[in-house]
Amino acid sequence: MGVIDNLWRWLGVQTEVEEEIQEIPVLQERENRSSTNIVSIHSGKSVKVIVCEPERFDEVQALADHLKNRRQIILNFENTPADVSQKIIDFISGAVYSLDGQSQQLGHNIFLFAPASVEITTDHKTLMRKHDLQHNEPLGGKRL
Repeated sequence: MGVIDNLWRWLGVQTEVEEEIQEIPVLQERENRSSTNIVSIHSGKSVKVIVCEPERFDEVQALADHLKNRRQIILNFENTPADVSQKIIDFISGAVYSLDGQSQQLGHNIFLFAPASVEITTDHKTLMRKHDLQHNEPLGGKRL
């Protein structure tokens, strides 16, 4: 290229256009591709349930920490003295309340405490059976 070509290019007039054409490889689609779009959503965290048989009131802070970390707690008080059980239930119930959680008695000495991220539901049949056991008669007050 000479001086004249540079002048023409500077003025915007170019005699020859040089272009480089690059071929882009075409990606082949997989033949076995499924027609259904499936999206898997994983939270990355697994749900943990803590099962505990507390023996002393000293264990209550660790239990409350589990609730703060959004873990469910099942407490079995079968081998715990009654006065200690009541103190633990009172403390954990307060912690659950402050975290907008829920609690449910599962058995005579077994309780479930859950943080706000967990919903506890009870089916209608269980409520009826619980009512029957407490009052020793069916709902409505009539014996069959």
